[in-house]
Amino acid sequence: MIKFIRPLLLVLLAILIIIQFFPIDKNNPEINPQQDFLKATNADSKMAGLIKTACYDCHSHTTEYPWYTNVQPIAWWIKDHINNGNKKLNFSTWTTYDAKKKAHKLEECVEVLEDKEMPMLSYMVAHREAWINEQQRQELADWFKELRMEN
Repeated sequence: MIKFIRPLLLVLLAILIIIQFFPIDKNNPEINPQQDFLKATNADSKMAGLIKTACYDCHSHTTEYPWYTNVQPIAWWIKDHINNGNKKLNFSTWTTYDAKKKAHKLEECVEVLEDKEMPMLSYMVAHREAWINEQQRQELADWFKELRMEN
């Protein structure tokens, strides 16, 4: 049994080294500030700060990639989260959504905040600044509700 452990570890190490040559694309698409959610909604500084720190890394074209996104397979996993986040909701392209889609996205924002699905725990663990307390979570959910009523 021990005979197989060393070759297996060497193969795993070789694979780990080889996959480092397949980095993720860290280029953010160009942003049109006129399409941004915070500008379109005239968010006050408090709400804008909460949304930027808790949401924008995965739900906009302003992702900031930390050092560990240079390490595979972690980077692939994170990039997948970012891609999925942008597919579900992209604050950088907010004004391109029609009224019905905006209302639906705002409703989803309320739901994921109230159900504590967002921000994701894995994100908050790596980004301490993204932790939001219960009061902040409720304020943000209430603000999204107000926006939905206005639209």
